[in-house]
Amino acid sequence: MAGTTHRIKSVEESIRDTDEPEHRLKRNLSGLDLTIFGVGVIIGTGIFVLTGVVAKEQAGPAVSVSFVIAGIVCGLAALCYAEFASTVPVAGSAYTFSYATFGEFLAWIIGWDLVLELALGAATVAVGWSGYLGQLLGDLGLSLPSAIAGDDARVDVPAVAIVLAMTAVLVLGIKLSSRVTGVIVAIKVAIVLLVIVVGAFHLTADNYTPFVPPAQAAAEGSAGWHSPLIELLGFAQGTFGWGGVIAGASIVFFAFIGFDVVATAAEETKDPKKDLPRGIIASLVICTLLYVAVSLVVVGMQNYTELSTEAPLANAFSAQGMPVFSGIISLGALAGLTSVVMILMLGQSRVLFAMSRDRLLPPAMAKVHPSYGTPYRITIGTGVVVAVLAGAVPLDVLAELVNIGTLFAFLLVSLGVVILRRTRPDLPRAFRVPFSPVLPVVSALACLWLMLNLPAETWARFLIWMVVGVGFYFVYGRGHSRVGRARGAEVTSATRT
Repeated sequence: MAGTTHRIKSVEESIRDTDEPEHRLKRNLSGLDLTIFGVGVIIGTGIFVLTGVVAKEQAGPAVSVSFVIAGIVCGLAALCYAEFASTVPVAGSAYTFSYATFGEFLAWIIGWDLVLELALGAATVAVGWSGYLGQLLGDLGLSLPSAIAGDDARVDVPAVAIVLAMTAVLVLGIKLSSRVTGVIVAIKVAIVLLVIVVGAFHLTADNYTPFVPPAQAAAEGSAGWHSPLIELLGFAQGTFGWGGVIAGASIVFFAFIGFDVVATAAEETKDPKKDLPRGIIASLVICTLLYVAVSLVVVGMQNYTELSTEAPLANAFSAQGMPVFSGIISLGALAGLTSVVMILMLGQSRVLFAMSRDRLLPPAMAKVHPSYGTPYRITIGTGVVVAVLAGAVPLDVLAELVNIGTLFAFLLVSLGVVILRRTRPDLPRAFRVPFSPVLPVVSALACLWLMLNLPAETWARFLIWMVVGVGFYFVYGRGHSRVGRARGAEVTSATRT
């Protein structure tokens, strides 16, 4: 194990790999493109669904505070991602950053972990997209056969269709992907702003009182494996009160997942040292402001005890006698989830591309299309796997793994900034996290705290997934590793000398 953990791939090696002809990606993205990508993937399920869930079950009207807390945690992590992305402008995001700081073994672990966030997240969102499509068609007097859509379908055909359509867009080129995302983002941001502006005229002051409902003991059946891990460690939590607000933050955290995907497009960015930090931070700030505004409007329009946990925005407008807006919001949700599916698959394909280029996965997967300049084999493979998951596998329980996988990645990236500052102080950094090492350490602790607020059963499944990944690494990745073989050749040469 010792030899494995010290296989550190230097920043220079990572950057040098990007110039290999068979692995070279086209640089077409600007800072604006990256910001649009970030907003495109962040605004999705969270703003259209989680607002109602957390307000009704955890935080009450203070759900906006839960969004602020989650936004701050993500903001701290975003600063760390921005420093890494400007220093190591290479595809792979947290995987590549970990390789340069912690070594190959932890880099593999984080790459394996990112599958929970990206591939599983894309499949989960695709199923949600299918549900919104069915709802929208139902509002129009149409309905999809239960055999091909819905909970009873053997294969969720709409979910499969959206995944395959987005796969085709990704294969055809990153610039086309950014244009498609730009149109979609414009639609859903316009609808979100419409919700805020129109909803602001239908607020009831009494709905904000009490802003933080009194704390309540946890409901029966929520103890044991279903309760947050922190409770099993001796910290009583329950629901509502400030404990509920913090627990709510660990749930609405899902609404922010995606800004880190911007870092996976480093090799396709024209000026990554400047544009990556701008795209990451700008997209997160924009979405945090929109989330807080929407959550304040929704709980002001309808008492938190009456909010829908499936379509809170649409139902809040229906309760005010504005059913037309319900349909508009459903359309916005459909557009929003479309871009989320595409960008999560973009991120997954780039992480796997970097791992294949390092020979931790079969290298043939990393081949770039000669005309489109995209890693088409990995993109198609990712699309097929996500389509199978979305079409045939129930994802309710597995979807909980998305949050813990992402928080774990954030935690390692935050610590990695501190380590790389000490091991490679000579590296040029176009962006630096202010007040380092204090802010990166605070970021890591904040991520750990939110992880502890997730159910114990989620931790158990996460550990099982990690054990499977470790097994795969020792069966294939360790023996085929490009860095490992290079280090072995260096040792052999030195011994002969």
